[in-house]
Amino acid sequence: MFDDALHTMTLSEDGSYTAYSKEYNEHYHSTKDGALHESLVKHVVPAFKIKQIQDEVNILDICFGLGFNTLATLYFHKKNNFNSKLNIYSPELDASLVKSLKNFTYPKEFDALEHIILELAENGVYDDDLWHVEIFLGDAREYIKKFENKFDIVYQDAFSPSSNPMLWTKEYFADIKKAAKKDAILTTYSISLSTRLALHENSFNIYLNSGENFRSSTVASFEILPEFEKVDMLHKISCNPHAKPLRD
Repeated sequence: MFDDALHTMTLSEDGSYTAYSKEYNEHYHSTKDGALHESLVKHVVPAFKIKQIQDEVNILDICFGLGFNTLATLYFHKKNNFNSKLNIYSPELDASLVKSLKNFTYPKEFDALEHIILELAENGVYDDDLWHVEIFLGDAREYIKKFENKFDIVYQDAFSPSSNPMLWTKEYFADIKKAAKKDAILTTYSISLSTRLALHENSFNIYLNSGENFRSSTVASFEILPEFEKVDMLHKISCNPHAKPLRD
């Protein structure tokens, strides 16, 4: 059965289930925005607004968790008949959680991906002609250091900075910077000034991702993205002179 020793399934407002982590005292998704809806509008859609025409796309999904960002990417990719080769790499610390995902109640949109869910839960890897997904069981910080100039997209979706600060520090984002390509796009639900400062101090431009039926989130890139509203970080800093990014 689903790993209910440390997790409780929770119905979110879009009709899809998320889970509550008893270890981190947080849900994996916003119950208000909805698990599937949040993955799509805060990560997949803004990322592929920029990257959909590439022949091959390498994605770093931090962290795998319930797998929604990875699965929503595959769902969106298939629904829109994209022909790009997808390679998704995702660290996850909780091996028992991954094993239990074959018993999680996913939304009907993922029905066609059931064989992939089972393969990932059992073996941590899925591969076909179009999609390659691999889960790394272990420390995300150490995993990221294995890559350089690799990723086109980074889904920054760890538990919140207050619950899991080591995946939100200036030094952490320095490692992300090294692992990402020069034209990479990073998406995250966090709009906190400390997160944006950690990105800003690593030369990311900061953008607002906003729309109907979801709370605003953040997009970051080393390049100029006219598709999004740029956040004036110098103004933010002048208004909050004592604000600092998280540090290791």
